[in-house]
Amino acid sequence: MKTLKGPSIFLSQFIGDRPPFNSLETLAAWAAGLGYKAVQLPTHLPHIFDLSKAAESKDYCAEISGTLANVGLQVSELSTHLQGQLIAVHPAYDAAFAGFAPPELAHDAQARQQWGVESLKQAARASQNLGLKAHATFSGALAWPYFYPWPPRNAVLIDEAFKELANRWRPVLDVFDEAGVDVCYELHPGEDLHDGVTFERFLKLVDNHPRCNILFDPSHMLLQHMDYLGFIDLYHSRIKAFHVKDAEFQRSARSGVYAGFQPWVERPGRFRSLGDGQVDFKGIFSRLAQYDYEGWATLEWECCLKSGEAGAREGATFIADHIIPVADYAFDDFAHHDSDTAAVRKMLGLEGER
Repeated sequence: MKTLKGPSIFLSQFIGDRPPFNSLETLAAWAAGLGYKAVQLPTHLPHIFDLSKAAESKDYCAEISGTLANVGLQVSELSTHLQGQLIAVHPAYDAAFAGFAPPELAHDAQARQQWGVESLKQAARASQNLGLKAHATFSGALAWPYFYPWPPRNAVLIDEAFKELANRWRPVLDVFDEAGVDVCYELHPGEDLHDGVTFERFLKLVDNHPRCNILFDPSHMLLQHMDYLGFIDLYHSRIKAFHVKDAEFQRSARSGVYAGFQPWVERPGRFRSLGDGQVDFKGIFSRLAQYDYEGWATLEWECCLKSGEAGAREGATFIADHIIPVADYAFDDFAHHDSDTAAVRKMLGLEGER
């Protein structure tokens, strides 16, 4: 059995204009001071992490690793959530996601898509240069506007959307395979890959690609009323990354899982800081230990009430306290003794019978 690694922290929600949140060096010192062992690095902000440089320069990657090692940290994964989103964007969301790419591409959807693809390929090479084994991203979405079957579900439309999604991702998955890195899709509403069924559909279309894997985030499953512990039982062999994020669903007479277009604080389902929501993390960490998950447990802080700094401070201790140091022997090994076939047959009262 293997003990998972952690705590790590996803830096994306903490980067800002004021110290210590405006440079990698000071962010690293801040995270280390809270008790984190690693950071998950977003790759869309070159002043924090220059993805194109990391893809081409092992020296730059060694510099990044050295900066983190100076305060006792390492990189758990790189993240391309924004770039992955751009690999597939339905026209209804074209303007909404225009800002995810460089400004000069804002009015060119095809160029944004190609930039997203190239960014993912760069992330594969950068991950390899950093010695990483997993990468966090989004799938993008062509079918999402049709997630509810009204007008009645159009099977051909959904088939074509998933075929196109697979066609766009297959070359990217192959580049990650060459780099020896797993692509971990965060299953997330708004993405075509948002639950087990959609992941399976995509996985089949990419021929069960070995690099097609899952970033497990139970908060999104709780808000969809999914059995997130059973999900681990079903898909543990494909879970290669883990966002430790809490959520709650408080039943309402006024709205439900679709939230009524309300702000986060007024929704029945909302994200919370670790320990403030309803996710069964004892069950999750037990399941992951049972199935020998050996990746990182990474805090993703998103809370509609608590400050990010408080959530990060509490999150490091919360994750550390939930990591199970797995046993290297069974508790009843002391009573074990070897038996040959003859001895076993004698125990069964079958001595001399054949």
